[in-house]
Amino acid sequence: MFVDTHCHLNIMAPKQPAEPLQEHHFMHIDVAVREAQAAGVTTIINVGTDLIESEASMAIAKRYPGVFATVGVHPTDCNALPASPQDVVGALRSWLKHKEDHKIVGVGELGLDFYHKPYDEQKQKDYCRAQIELALEYHLPVVIHVREAADEALRLLEEYVKQGLRGVMHCFQQEQYVADQVCAWGLLVGLDGPINYPKNAALRETFKKIPLEHIVLETDAPFLPPQQLRGKQNRPAYIPLIAQELATLKGIELAVVEQQTTANAKRLFGV
Repeated sequence: MFVDTHCHLNIMAPKQPAEPLQEHHFMHIDVAVREAQAAGVTTIINVGTDLIESEASMAIAKRYPGVFATVGVHPTDCNALPASPQDVVGALRSWLKHKEDHKIVGVGELGLDFYHKPYDEQKQKDYCRAQIELALEYHLPVVIHVREAADEALRLLEEYVKQGLRGVMHCFQQEQYVADQVCAWGLLVGLDGPINYPKNAALRETFKKIPLEHIVLETDAPFLPPQQLRGKQNRPAYIPLIAQELATLKGIELAVVEQQTTANAKRLFGV
């Protein structure tokens, strides 16, 4: 049994980014969920990226027994939002008050992204802090996005470590010192398809050193398919391919990767 700890089933349906999920979109999601189950991926964490997609994430989770939701605002979506996160926090809180009914198991995708320009660093930090504080209030883990902002992200996260911060640094592609620090804080790191991209030799060396107890598997579907499937839409069913890459890297059996990463995901998200 495998867990895909980071997926966007709602974005896999052919709809516009700001378009609410409609009933006809579920025909595409049904296929992805069935494929995943056939591949042994029995649990999927579907991750929200803004308010509309967070609503979609909850709707999908309610429809499928093995799918759960996170709600939050991605840092690259902050540009179009008000300077103050107050209204967004209010919407998220209204869902988190009924987190069990909505099958919410985490907050995010939150974080810092200084790759996509233009960006407002202070606004991203304000939204990130507001969402972390909500997660702490409702005793939930956070799903953290970091791109070209590793040092700033570490400084921000450190503010909350002693308050009981739990979470995963999603699609980890940072340097070894970042891995060492987040693991020392008890956070997990997400392993995705890019682990076997030819250019990622340094990343492979980093994952060799990261303890298996700190790794969860994720696809980020429909983005970032494994090398052998590049050019195609990524799918939760491809989690076993990512698991095999990790097993090969560490020189251990696939079954060990399956067992430990599943236990890690269950521990973090309570699924």
